[in-house]
Amino acid sequence: MNVMVFDIETVPDDETGRRIHDLDGLSDEDTAKAMFHLRQQKTGSEFLAHHLHRIVAISVVLSTRDTLKVWSLGNEDAPEQELVARFFEGIERYTPTLVTWNGGGFDLPVLHYRALKHGIAAPRYWETGDDDTSFRYNNYLSRFHWRHVDLMDVLAGYQMRANAPLDEVAVMLGLPGKMGMSGAGVWDAYLAGDIAGIRNYCETDVLNTWLVYLHFERMRGRLSAEAHAAEQQRLRDLLQQAQRPHFDEFLAAWNT
Repeated sequence: MNVMVFDIETVPDDETGRRIHDLDGLSDEDTAKAMFHLRQQKTGSEFLAHHLHRIVAISVVLSTRDTLKVWSLGNEDAPEQELVARFFEGIERYTPTLVTWNGGGFDLPVLHYRALKHGIAAPRYWETGDDDTSFRYNNYLSRFHWRHVDLMDVLAGYQMRANAPLDEVAVMLGLPGKMGMSGAGVWDAYLAGDIAGIRNYCETDVLNTWLVYLHFERMRGRLSAEAHAAEQQRLRDLLQQAQRPHFDEFLAAWNT
């Protein structure tokens, strides 16, 4: 079975915000400040509506029968359209089980809006059984199907009041948790031109999510204790061989 764990990082879509709020003449940074302020006035939080996020990083753990990979899509200069297209191309190619933490509440809706904006076709993702009957009762779009496993949603029993942060669940399981920055720091890192730092942070998030997913698979009887240990070791070997500083830091935190 192919499994694809993913996470996105976003910044304000200042271009759309400028048009919606009639902010012509403002810089990107000042437009974002105005968007945050208007959102705060409307909802009590600066967190922008889903359609006003622009994707700057998508990181993935891909597990197939023969391989395990961790990487960020595209290069640091890749435009958003390329990142989103590559994401949906992966679904077309592998038809993986998607695994996220709050992907149903954030990542996937944002990807929907950005694919809509850029005219990106994703027929496999949107399949619900018309062309492939196997998708009729198990597709990516239904909250209660298994082609997309939103771990936050599933572990909370689909009760919002029981939701937990990935960082705290990871730490509960002896995993590293958040490293380098938090989602709230992505905008400042983007303004500083630190796309590499954002991608590294996103990659450690998908590593945490993958490891939580392995615990989940063990809990529901789909991995034996031996298979669980083997999958963890497979990841340790991969990170050691990669010899990248943020992976080394992740390993050091995991092993303490």
